[in-house]
Order: sequence, then structure tokens, then C-alpha cells
Amino acid sequence: MEINLYILPVLLLALFIYALIKKVPAYDTFIKGAQEALLMCFKIFPFMVAIFLAVYLFRVSGMAKLFSAALSPVFNIIGIPKELTELMLIRPLSGSASLTLLGEIFENHGPDSYVGRCASVIMGSSETIFYVAAIYFSNTKIKSLRLAIPICILATLFSSVVACLLVRVM
Repeated sequence: MEINLYILPVLLLALFIYALIKKVPAYDTFIKGAQEALLMCFKIFPFMVAIFLAVYLFRVSGMAKLFSAALSPVFNIIGIPKELTELMLIRPLSGSASLTLLGEIFENHGPDSYVGRCASVIMGSSETIFYVAAIYFSNTKIKSLRLAIPICILATLFSSVVACLLVRVM
């Protein structure tokens, strides 16, 4: 038998035993947490819709391809292949759209090619900046993302350049 099948039940049992020891009403606490989670979902839903709509319009309008064509020479100079330019533009916006692009890169170049390996490492070393910022900051009193977004974009660019450099070296 696989031990993986027992991890979640054992953790839940340990949690209930801990709650009994600490005399915490586990069911009531669970219900309260579920209510708070639902309220949070309703609160962040408009932010999620805005991000998804913006990404969809960015890709469908052709702006992603236009920006990709304009930025590919610059990205090529810093070591990012031109085939990855659109991925670099979409990745900070949407994880699902960038996953679709990753699949297209694998179809066109293969997963074991230099471009495919770079794309894989870029996907693993970057995050969907605007989505995460919209979700995290929607639940805080901080509404000014003045420095957070540019710093995240620079970190993503730096991680992508280093990723492509490491893939080339290894």
C-alpha cells in the first residue's frame, strides 16, 4: 500500500485531536472559516474578472503579438530567444494563458529544445504578477501598488534572463 493515501486522513485526525486537546470547537471554527472564505471570494471576484478580461483582450486584440514583435530584438540581445517574447509578456498577466503558450512552444520546438527548456524554466521561475497583486492587495488596506509592480516585473525579467543563461550553460 502507498503511504501517500494516508497523509491527508492522518493530518485531519491530528488536527481534530489537537482541537480536542486545546478545547477548540472544531466544527464551529471550520464553519466560521468557511464563511470568511466565501466572503473573501465575493470580495475579490471583481478583481479576478478584471484581470481575466484584460488578459483575454490583450491576446485576442493582437496587442500581445504586436508587443512581442517589437520587444523580441531587445529580449534577444539579453539572451531570451524571440520565440519566448510572447510568453514573457503573458506570464506576468495570466498563468493559464502562459500555460497555453508553453504548450504551443512545445508543439513547435519540442520540450527538449533550447527554447522549450527555457520556456519551462521561465514558467517555473516567475509568477503571475498582476493576478497575485490584484488578489493579495484587494484584501488589504494598501491600494497603491506604486513600487510593487515595477519591482516584480524587473525580478521576473531578471529571473528569465538568468534562466535562459543557465539553460544555455547546462
